[in-house]
Amino acid sequence: MRKVAIYGKGGIGKSTTTQNTVAALVEMGKKVMVVGCDPKADSTRLMLGGLAQETVLDTLREEGEDVELEDIRREGFGGTLCVESGGPEPGVGCAGRGIITSINLLEQLGAYTEGQQLDYAFYDVLGDVVCGGFAMPIREGKAQEIYIVCSGEMMAMYAANNICKGIMKFAEAGGVRLGGLICNSRNVDNEKEMIEAFAARLGTQMVHFLPRDNDVQRAEINKKTVIEWNPEVPQADEYRTLARNIDENEMFVVPKPLQIPELESLLLDFGLLAA
Repeated sequence: MRKVAIYGKGGIGKSTTTQNTVAALVEMGKKVMVVGCDPKADSTRLMLGGLAQETVLDTLREEGEDVELEDIRREGFGGTLCVESGGPEPGVGCAGRGIITSINLLEQLGAYTEGQQLDYAFYDVLGDVVCGGFAMPIREGKAQEIYIVCSGEMMAMYAANNICKGIMKFAEAGGVRLGGLICNSRNVDNEKEMIEAFAARLGTQMVHFLPRDNDVQRAEINKKTVIEWNPEVPQADEYRTLARNIDENEMFVVPKPLQIPELESLLLDFGLLAA
């Protein structure tokens, strides 16, 4: 089983990208579990037709420690197994604690055992936070491979570079590696070429360039992934390509983060920053 974590700047489209990619993997015949690591608990919404899933923390608060795997995991599109870590009540406690509690509980309940016959476990991790509980998939080796969703926007690239620093820090102890960058396009000038150059400087690859397409929003309004909503649209093929590239990926590296002047120089080279 491959354990994959998706990171990236808040609002970059991690949850949407993760769910659409998982839908494509399921279409390929893969058995996948998605673990939402965001207190908003929206990492599995499209897989479940928009239904709100009770989170691990909510279940523990209501039922105590005596829970079964079926209490915290629901079946979604194509047999996808869906878990939402959840978070504390607003203003109380640490949101990252939900991730630690959730992953530990899933391990105790045997969610990752061979009997589950999983091909993949995907962690959809909140924002670009690489400290505390949000760093758990990196720090404790819970995930073997990391993919960073980014765009040609300056702050998205800063965040991706910062996440690479976290991967580099924990690579030796946890064995985690960077699988590459996923460009979720924002229609920035020279965006594809810039992310390819950025990836090369980091010592990795751009796994796929996802063009901006309103069919993604149309599918979300219908509470579905693109592949479930309309498998014939071009954007569905983009997610299929991304899923295939991840499935066939053999390039896993310890990244070489750029210094801020180096990153700004790259942005200048592609005209993103005014000289």
